[in-house]
Amino acid sequence: MNHPGPGSRWSDEQVELFIGNLLRYGVMTAAAVAFAGGVIVLIHHGAATADYRQFAGEPAALKSITGVVAGAARLDGRAVIQLGLLLLIATPIARVAFSLVAFVRQHDRMYTVITGIVLALLLYSLLGPK
Repeated sequence: MNHPGPGSRWSDEQVELFIGNLLRYGVMTAAAVAFAGGVIVLIHHGAATADYRQFAGEPAALKSITGVVAGAARLDGRAVIQLGLLLLIATPIARVAFSLVAFVRQHDRMYTVITGIVLALLLYSLLGPK
């Protein structure tokens, strides 16, 4: 995307192109990370027999963003898959955040306010009190 100089407005076409690429590459990255995690799980546990008599949920470490990132850094396959899912969830949120920046740059007050509210609600629903 051609970035206009400071203080100039972004065209609708530039914003649409950037958002399209953001969504495309975000989904492809998330899929690649989740696939890599699946390969790691298969390498380490592919021959294991599943025990369906007792349900075992995710470990506590995989229920927080910091735990997922730490596990992925250790190349724990399940954590890498979870990281891929987090990236998939983060992709549309990044789209909303970029849209907010674009509307501010375009001096569109109404859409800036609406997009700001949507972004705040998204972040609150993900990071707010449980």
